[in-house]
Order: sequence, then C-alpha cells, then structure tokens
Amino acid sequence: MRKIMLIAAAAALAGACAPSKTVKMQQAVSVNETKKVKSDFTGPKRRIGVVEFENKSAYGQGRLGGAASDILITELVKSGKFIVVERDKMNKVLEEQKLQSQGMTDPQTAAKVGQLLGLEAIVVGSVSQFGVKKEGSDYLITQSKRQVADVTVDIRLVDVQSGQVILADSGKGMAKSSKGSFLGMGTKGGYDETLEGEALRAAVVQFVTNIASQLNKKPWSCMIADASGEELYLNAGQDSGVEEGLELDCYRQGAEIRDPRSNLVIGHREQYLGRAEVERYCGESGDCSIAKLAKAAGPSPKAGDICRLAK
Repeated sequence: MRKIMLIAAAAALAGACAPSKTVKMQQAVSVNETKKVKSDFTGPKRRIGVVEFENKSAYGQGRLGGAASDILITELVKSGKFIVVERDKMNKVLEEQKLQSQGMTDPQTAAKVGQLLGLEAIVVGSVSQFGVKKEGSDYLITQSKRQVADVTVDIRLVDVQSGQVILADSGKGMAKSSKGSFLGMGTKGGYDETLEGEALRAAVVQFVTNIASQLNKKPWSCMIADASGEELYLNAGQDSGVEEGLELDCYRQGAEIRDPRSNLVIGHREQYLGRAEVERYCGESGDCSIAKLAKAAGPSPKAGDICRLAK
C-alpha cells in the first residue's frame, strides 16, 4: 500500500512540476473575414513592403510593433508567394523624399514610397490590444500558475497604384504558459517573455493567406527597367518565379484617372505596346530577365513601361 502511495505521489509531482504551453489562433475579429479568391492570373511572386507596425496598446512600448511586422515579413517570405522589400530600403526612400513627417501609416505616403520601389502593395498595421493575465490555484499540496497573453493585430493593405486600402483585416492570438509545484517543489519563475512572440505569431499568420487572396484579384505585373531594340529588360527574374517562355502584354501608362467623387486614383490611361516573351535571365541580382518583343502594336517600349501576364 505504501509503495502504491509513493508511486502516485511521484506521478503527481511529475505532472505538477512539468511546465506546459498552449498557443491558439482565434478567428479574425473583423466584421467579415476576407474570402479566399482563386485567380487565373496568380503569376509569379508579388513585390510588397511591410512597414513597422504601431503599438497602440499600453504594453511593451518599443517592441511589440516591430515584433509583429517582423513576424509578418518572415511568414510572407516563407510562403514563397512574395518578394518583400526590406524596411531599411523604405526608410531610406522616406529620408530621400523628405516624407518622414507624414509617416508611413498614411496610405498616400505609403503608395508614393511603393511606387518608387516598384512594389504592388504595402502593408501597414498596428498592435491594437495586448494583455497578460495570471491565473492560478492553491491546494494543500499542489499549486498551479498560468499566464495568458491575448493580442489583437490590425492591418491595412494599400494598393500602390491607387493609394486605396484594398484589404483591412484583424487577427487575434492567444498563448498560455502553465507552471506547477507539488509540496513546494516544481517550476517557479516570473513572466514568460516568449508568450509575446507566440501570441503575435498566432494573430498574424492568417494574414498571409488573406493578403495573397486579395492581390490575386488582379494580374501580376512587372516593369521594364531598360529596352534595346526588341529586347526588354524586366525588373523580375528567377527570384520572382518568372519562367522562360512566359508571355506578357506591355503597356505605357499615361495620365491618372481619378474618381470624380473621391478624387482617388482609380487607374491610368494606357497605350498597348505589344506582346513579349521571356527568353532568359540576366544580371547577378536574381531578379532580372530579358524578354523579346514578339508582336509590336505601338511605340517602342522604354524604361518605366509595365508588362502584365498575357490573357
């Protein structure tokens, strides 16, 4: 009998002392969850940028916003669907254009920076809520303590051409850490700082799918960096997933077309230049390819013209 009691006590001690952790991704807390969109023109990788998020919560000043945007950048790159421009390059453009005072949270400023960097879209966002609470129970021989971190992250996806917000989404994540002791023996410790990152990742990870779905509503495009005769040098190559034989329709964009009610840019006048076919890669950056103009239908292409996947 005594032996059985000792075994039971040892089992209780092992269970009580072993720390455990739980991470949960909750449903998006926006009014309508962004629907996945299937497109015939998903194309190669999309070029986007992510701005350092604001931290609007009263917790973790100076680190939560940067941590949230870093996690999103990591997840976007891991998905294999995006080329993400580093924040340092965006900050450099802000300095050169003297736009620091306006801030990248303004959609129009974000769109201007995105155009200078040749991006399709820029993600801005904020950590709107963050909280940590402690729960626990005390019994005669056992104690258990649990820390729970809750976070809500909001993002906006800004279309670089129009400056309009084409996706607004919210994600909520939760992470729990449990510690226990038996007869005064077991795991003890203060605040578990890893909860922040795990809760943030749980809140952010779904954004990758929703961003890809939104961008897939329009055909992939790239820009002509240089042109010589029938050869077009494109700012997208092997790293972007551009394959040899890919057919593109090229256009020259003219004056902006603005909505008479909102005065927002809704498009540009376009002149069709012809169809081109990617022949080979070029340069050492990994993101350059050469296409040959197979069928001319207008003026000769030049740097700054755009090419979209042929329909």
